Amino acid sequence: MKKLLFIVLLISGAFSMAQEELTQNTIKAVLTGNQAQVIQLAEAFSEELYDWRPTEGVVSVGEALLHVAGGNYFLASKLGFAPPEDVDVMALGKITGKENIIAALKKSNEFALDIITKVEDGALNEEVDFGFMKANKLGGLLAIMEHNGEHKGQLIAYARSNGVVPPWSK
Repeated sequence: MKKLLFIVLLISGAFSMAQEELTQNTIKAVLTGNQAQVIQLAEAFSEELYDWRPTEGVVSVGEALLHVAGGNYFLASKLGFAPPEDVDVMALGKITGKENIIAALKKSNEFALDIITKVEDGALNEEVDFGFMKANKLGGLLAIMEHNGEHKGQLIAYARSNGVVPPWSK
């Protein structure tokens, strides 16, 4: 009986780890697609449109892109992953120029993708205080994905308002 119980526990533990790996890999795949489309949009906007905003008091194209980059670092830091040493998160908002903004966004995207599978096995259910919500680590990973998707939608609206066609919809 003890051997049977041991085998059941071993199998259930392996299944649980496999489920977590599947979850993290699925989040990573969806996020990769969202990030690629945000980069495509960023590249489709002209340099001049990076300062465009729909109305006074609303973030510009460039500011929205930098906000996504900052969100990647912020959410990852709450999950226990410090930004790379060469990234000054507090200075992200001071980055100007299309090329520099895209470079900063790409770097944050790579960082976000890298940390997804680094959340330790068995830790996805650990509670984290994100400041604006309390959720488990899985919720934090989903928030990274959702945040990118939310601003992809914002940038699609910005693009369409300026006659810019999202490249994947041509």
